[in-house]
Amino acid sequence: MTFKPLRKAVFPVAGLGTRFLPATKAMPKEMLTVVDKPLIQYAVEEALEAGVEQIIFVTGRNKTALEDHFDMAYELEATMQERGKSLEPLASTRMTPGSPVYVRQQEPLGLGHAVWCAREIVGDEPFAVLLPDELMAGKPGFLKQMISAYERVGGNVIGALEVDPGETDKYGIITPGDRDGRVTEVKALVEKPTPGSAPSNLMIPGRYILQPEVMTILNDQDPGAGGEIQLTDAMAKLIGKQPFHGYTFDGERYDCGDKAGFIRANLALALQRDDLGAKVRSFAKELL
Repeated sequence: MTFKPLRKAVFPVAGLGTRFLPATKAMPKEMLTVVDKPLIQYAVEEALEAGVEQIIFVTGRNKTALEDHFDMAYELEATMQERGKSLEPLASTRMTPGSPVYVRQQEPLGLGHAVWCAREIVGDEPFAVLLPDELMAGKPGFLKQMISAYERVGGNVIGALEVDPGETDKYGIITPGDRDGRVTEVKALVEKPTPGSAPSNLMIPGRYILQPEVMTILNDQDPGAGGEIQLTDAMAKLIGKQPFHGYTFDGERYDCGDKAGFIRANLALALQRDDLGAKVRSFAKELL
């Protein structure tokens, strides 16, 4: 099957982060740290591991800290070198020429609108969309796993993850067709079906590989749920016209848009660290 390679990834990072106020009053929510790295860096590292060449940030106001994070910090690096400290912690904050690119979403009109704002940079190529709130921990990373499926089936490949059947009303859910291991044909997308009425328990976490035709659909997309332009509505219109599959993630998902999920991510990832795991396990036992 012929397909264009995936070179570009879009990161919608224009949200206000109101669920984490007051922490996000002056700091982008994507810069909240899990252990010692901001959420956005985990997502960018995932994209770079998968071979993405161009990072596209769709930003809003008060996002300069995010831009600074992926810029060269000459004074910091010079001071670290003078003191004999390794620059390795900064390695994944340095981008190749031409990346990252910043696009402004001037109005908060939904995820679909945020993705549409990147249309001129995406052009006629397939592209990935990664939502930094969803921290995906796996080896290899989620996007790299999805690309392995994309190279076999082409078209559109969205992330999939099994959830408790009683929680389907919290997520977009896949109506499944034929399955081949972790790859599932997508027959339809259902937004937040009530438990017992859902076509499956495969929810859609924040990872997508999409063909550029979705931008044309978003260009004329009417507002959907919440009065916003929904990416799910546009994707649904591609089903039946292009190959459309879900890929079930082999790894762990942490919902860092939720306070409890954010704390869980910090604990889980800290416990996996050779330099922190034993200490965290010890004081966690004391606290509990």
